[in-house]
Amino acid sequence: MSPQAFSILFVVALLLTLLVKLALMRRQIRHVRARRDSVPAPFSESIALESHRRAADYTGARMRLAIVDAAVNTGFVLVLTLGGGLQAIHDVTATWFDAGGIAHGVALLAIVALLGWVVDLPFSLARTFGIEKLFGFNRMTPGLFVADLVREGLLAAVIGLPVLAAVLWLMGAMGELWWLWVWLFWIGFNLVALFAWPAFIAPMFNKFTPLADETLKARVEGLLDRCGFRSRGLFVMDGSRRSAHGNAYFTGFGAAKRIVFFDTLLEKLQPEEVEAVLAHELGHFHHRHIWKRFSVIAAASLGLLWLLGWLMERAWFFTGLGMDSTTTGGTAVALALFALALPAFTFPFGPLMTHWSRKHEFQADAYASRHTHAEDLATALVKLYRDNASTLTPDPLYSRVFDSHPPAALRVSRLRSAFREPSPT
Repeated sequence: MSPQAFSILFVVALLLTLLVKLALMRRQIRHVRARRDSVPAPFSESIALESHRRAADYTGARMRLAIVDAAVNTGFVLVLTLGGGLQAIHDVTATWFDAGGIAHGVALLAIVALLGWVVDLPFSLARTFGIEKLFGFNRMTPGLFVADLVREGLLAAVIGLPVLAAVLWLMGAMGELWWLWVWLFWIGFNLVALFAWPAFIAPMFNKFTPLADETLKARVEGLLDRCGFRSRGLFVMDGSRRSAHGNAYFTGFGAAKRIVFFDTLLEKLQPEEVEAVLAHELGHFHHRHIWKRFSVIAAASLGLLWLLGWLMERAWFFTGLGMDSTTTGGTAVALALFALALPAFTFPFGPLMTHWSRKHEFQADAYASRHTHAEDLATALVKLYRDNASTLTPDPLYSRVFDSHPPAALRVSRLRSAFREPSPT
């Protein structure tokens, strides 16, 4: 392939991806706005019209910001590639370190990541102190926002820079099969991170305290016994420091599994509803959804690393993305170009992952309905949709492409049609 042909292919894929995203987001805005003044029948008795309108306005505000975000990020990618930005970064960092060395590569990749962070920062500020504040969700102070940025930067430096150095060393030292060694390193790093996150990293950002509500604790422990699930502990996280949104999740694996409830979730739901939400999360573990997704991602990453190895031997990959002929073959440059170009070519696969994720959600709901009251999960979901201002009327096409969870009406109707008493203990 000639460099010119690859440049055209890249630009077409990038702009087509942007146009599809913009069209779908505009569809979402129009669809939700057209149904703003009428609560869907299944929710008419549980969600007030005012709450429904608020959710529609919240969705519209987020979509409008996302449209600008997508356009700016597309421009950023073009500037770094065909605009010569990455070549300029390469040339500048080559005056600091030996060109092609590990230090030079780490500096180049770190600057690219830093520039991406700078481009995203205005949108993060607009979401947090604009949209989230306007709709009553934000509890983040400017001081806490800055403190989080500092902590994230320190983590990126302490963990990210050595990881980049290790990857670049493997790419240069392991011969033609470097991509296999990088993949093994990546798998190992992620497994270590699963252990380290709950014990060392998450407490840097939030406070975790043992669940103190004895009534709720007894319900949860009874559910865990019925499901044969062992956990290292039940914890409450101070999510209210940053947001009014509620959630619950598992972290870790093996003997290190923990169950974490946002304090905002416990404030909004009754104990039986919390139990049902937890049963849904247990359903994901029962069906091994996390490991299935990890396996698919791992297999895809192996294929992509092999592809990167193949592309690194093609000069048109570099020159077709804005580099001059003297910089072809560089490992750090190849990594940067690959990361910048890949989303434009993999976007069509997104709906497949979305569809798979939705199937997992239905399976987890079904599991919850077997071990708790399905109606409790249904009422919990209705409250969460209402309190989190989640739209009840998403555009079907937009939802199928982007939403990892099924639409509220479909999910709740399935639960209510499957209502039954919990399984005997």
